[in-house]
Amino acid sequence: MLSRRHVLAGASALVLAGIGGNASAAPAAFTVTTPMAAPEWALLQRELLRANEQACEAFFARYFDERGYLLAFERWGANDGPDDAIENVNDWPTLHALGAGDRVLELAQKAFEGNIRQYTAARTKDVPFARDGMYYKEFPVMSDWQHLSEGLSVFNLLGLSAPNDPRFRERAKRFSGFYTGEDPSTPNYDPKLNIIRSMITGSRGPMLRKATPLDWAGDPFDVTHFYMEHGERSYEETLAHYDEYGDVVGDSPLNLQATSLVMNAYMLDHEARYRDWILKYVDGWIERARANGDVIPSKVGLDGQVPKGRWWSGTYGWGFSPVVPQSGHREDRNRVPRAVVGFMNAYLLTGDDKYLDVWRRQNDVINGQKKVLDGKVSTPRMYGPKGWYGYAPGEYQLNGLEIWYLSMKASDRARAASHPWLDWLDGKDPSFPAKALRGDLERVQARAKAQRDDASTPDTRLADAALDINPASVTALIQLMEGGIHIARPPWSKSSPAQGGALHYARLRYFDPERRRAGVPPDVAALVETLTDDETVVSLVNLSPTAARMVTVQGGAYGEHQILGAAIGEGAVQAVDASAFTVRLAPGSGARLTLKMKRHANQPTLSFPWDRAG
Repeated sequence: MLSRRHVLAGASALVLAGIGGNASAAPAAFTVTTPMAAPEWALLQRELLRANEQACEAFFARYFDERGYLLAFERWGANDGPDDAIENVNDWPTLHALGAGDRVLELAQKAFEGNIRQYTAARTKDVPFARDGMYYKEFPVMSDWQHLSEGLSVFNLLGLSAPNDPRFRERAKRFSGFYTGEDPSTPNYDPKLNIIRSMITGSRGPMLRKATPLDWAGDPFDVTHFYMEHGERSYEETLAHYDEYGDVVGDSPLNLQATSLVMNAYMLDHEARYRDWILKYVDGWIERARANGDVIPSKVGLDGQVPKGRWWSGTYGWGFSPVVPQSGHREDRNRVPRAVVGFMNAYLLTGDDKYLDVWRRQNDVINGQKKVLDGKVSTPRMYGPKGWYGYAPGEYQLNGLEIWYLSMKASDRARAASHPWLDWLDGKDPSFPAKALRGDLERVQARAKAQRDDASTPDTRLADAALDINPASVTALIQLMEGGIHIARPPWSKSSPAQGGALHYARLRYFDPERRRAGVPPDVAALVETLTDDETVVSLVNLSPTAARMVTVQGGAYGEHQILGAAIGEGAVQAVDASAFTVRLAPGSGARLTLKMKRHANQPTLSFPWDRAG
């Protein structure tokens, strides 16, 4: 059986051609000339990129019109509102940034522009704050950050491929102003108390009253014509779903997801005010957790204080277990674990372990409540007036893999859940790359078939009707090409909460210096084989038998990692000392590179390597 280190056959030649401090298009830092037979994983990788492109184009043609409007029944609502509409092209910006064709990015941008126009024009009759448009200033008028972040899943990643798009740059800064206090007409943030003033916020400001079921469910409609995600059989059941969703005034950990939006603004030009706001806001939550026995509270009042004896309260909080109207049973809906992205963003800015340690300490507290139930060690997921509840079998490991991915500490790995990708990185399963890529290829094909078989019409589709057949499949590509994790819906691991709007987390990214765009060039494939705190092993191959290819390799999704040096095989390390460098791959050649790295040494940036120094 092939070992992980022998997935690529044959020796490789790597010629140093002069390395400077900048990642530039020419001259190449390294030249690879050794012939290499096309590895199975490389052929599958290129096929997966191609299949994604074709399936996404067919999906867009079926479910969007020439304006980029979603062909569906327009509604305001947490179940099926504007956020769901744009989620139909989730992962398309990432797909392009990996190396898919430019058409994928064009369609994602078209859908985003169409979404803004479509839902600015769409209006409610009964929901009071959306009667003049569901969007105002090109942003949702009022919603919670579970749904706001889902609606930003596309926007927050457009900068990976188009950081110089004037529309993206202007919006990233203007939208951020809704939450940093810079827009006085949108007073979502209280700078004195360092709180976001409500769980429901947006371009028309915070909701400072009890939310009603109507606010959440949207205007009345006949549900019998549509597929209902939660199984509601009538509009009355849709309203009843939100009967207990009223406690929204004051800050919530879900609001930490706003930091991903502000991160985009910061990564454009490194304006200190955005970085300062993110760190100040996240630090406030660290202080609250420390004062609350190392558990992040789910409720902060308008006075900036955690309610005495009710730290667990609030919609989507530790004690949030509303009744399901169809069954009459309570369902646990604690969304606090989704707040981890705020701490990950702060870590991306600083590399400061305190942003991870708050989650370690919280997990320790929860695991300290373990008990044996039905013969199995179980731990709680919820907390209410009677203490901890919502026990599930096993240790509490939520977000453990994310903590390990950032820290690269053996102690964090020991606390985290298992995962097949980690087995590959450990050299335990050399078949993983082919299996994972084939699995995502099958997913693309199955979803393309589901689209062809779909008999629905625009007047029988809600905005979320086609979400589960969006063909874009990028998880295996992110893991194998970039050594990254895919924080999205559905979650990439069993211990990761499903969520939208997260930034891109990767050990490496690639750029095409000849076409001046993000993603690997045509015919090029990449396989990350090893990740440690200070080292990355990656294999690069050019499948073209006739054309040389140039590829720029960047440390981190946003250039946050410094590449100190590179070596071929067991050879000597050649100095690089830059956030990116360029490799020229001769036709039909390939090589395994061992990169020495200093992680989180640079401020993250959206700029392409040739547009920055170092």
